[in-house]
Amino acid sequence: MDLSAEALDKSLKARVTRVATKAAAYADEVDRVGRFPREAVDAMKAERLLSLMIPKKFGGEGLSYSEIAEVCTLLGQACAASAMIFAMHQIKVSSLVEHGEDAAWHEDFMRRVAAAQLLLGSATTEGGIGGNLRNSICAIEVKDGICRLEKDATVISYARESDAILITSRSHKDAASSDQVMTVFLKDQYTLEQTHVWDTLGMRGTCSDGFLFRGEAPAEQILPHPFAEIAAQSMLAASHLLWSALWYGIAVDAFMRSQNFLRAAARKAPGTQPPGLVQLAEISAELQTIRSTILTGLSTFEDARKNPDRLSSMGFAVAMNNIKIAASEKILTVINQAMRICGIMGYKNGTPYSLGRHLRDAHSAELMISNDRILANTSQMLLVHKQDTSLLG
Repeated sequence: MDLSAEALDKSLKARVTRVATKAAAYADEVDRVGRFPREAVDAMKAERLLSLMIPKKFGGEGLSYSEIAEVCTLLGQACAASAMIFAMHQIKVSSLVEHGEDAAWHEDFMRRVAAAQLLLGSATTEGGIGGNLRNSICAIEVKDGICRLEKDATVISYARESDAILITSRSHKDAASSDQVMTVFLKDQYTLEQTHVWDTLGMRGTCSDGFLFRGEAPAEQILPHPFAEIAAQSMLAASHLLWSALWYGIAVDAFMRSQNFLRAAARKAPGTQPPGLVQLAEISAELQTIRSTILTGLSTFEDARKNPDRLSSMGFAVAMNNIKIAASEKILTVINQAMRICGIMGYKNGTPYSLGRHLRDAHSAELMISNDRILANTSQMLLVHKQDTSLLG
């Protein structure tokens, strides 16, 4: 699907627009105070956006990744923290959709998510391994049909606001660190003991504090597929693409603010070319490159989903990694150029052209998951994988 506002069904676009309007109204306060964007998330629930990806047979709307990405972009233009919460939730939903079908508990859980608009959190990081989500220290214990887990999770996305948390661990106490499973724990099945405070440069509203997580639940809540399969076939691609889409949204809003600044300057001095106009054209070209990169990635993912072997291939992993690297780096170029155009009015808070929040939120992009880690993984794959150099693929 084309990545544009017009691409969405009109009724869905209206719903998303209402949520974005609410998110934008509180974005600066959410950032300044570092609080959860309650108003925006409540609006998402009221508009039933949290079940957009869930198949229709389970009560959702069965939207494609391209359509979900477009929602991320529209929300990213309003409030990056709200958009990130939406994206992280959808990434968790993708694990259920792609790997929970034919498992009775998980199918029923998807129905519950759709009916009650439950918000899903994520706990993949851990003390001692950092952001390396493909390794775990903690191990889940299963006995008499009950699973128990204790995890030192240095970051849990909006943990206190989540209705359920999807959490990774080793599959048993003797398993290798890469032999992992993902388990769904409902809010009344775990306790959280705070260990770290989310006081960050940007993305402050995601409230992703660190906690000692202790959970106990029926063992059927463990997803039936190994986490290695979940990560390779859905989670990493969904993360890279949906994150990139919301980062693109941040860059789009920065462009629009700089464009409005130049239009205001042109009206004040008719017949003259305001300084920065050429830079605006440069930003436009950068935005088109980012957009094209994301569109290509979405198309590649949708095609690969028809072939599980391709989803698990090195070529697919390299392609998704490259999209994340490109989008996360290029948005900073766009926002920096927009700041130069707007000058002190972009540097100051509280003006129609303020870009400080955009710049700080955008700096998170290179760290989620660390670009250095991704490049290291890609470089290892390129030792044995032949790079696709054709234009049509």
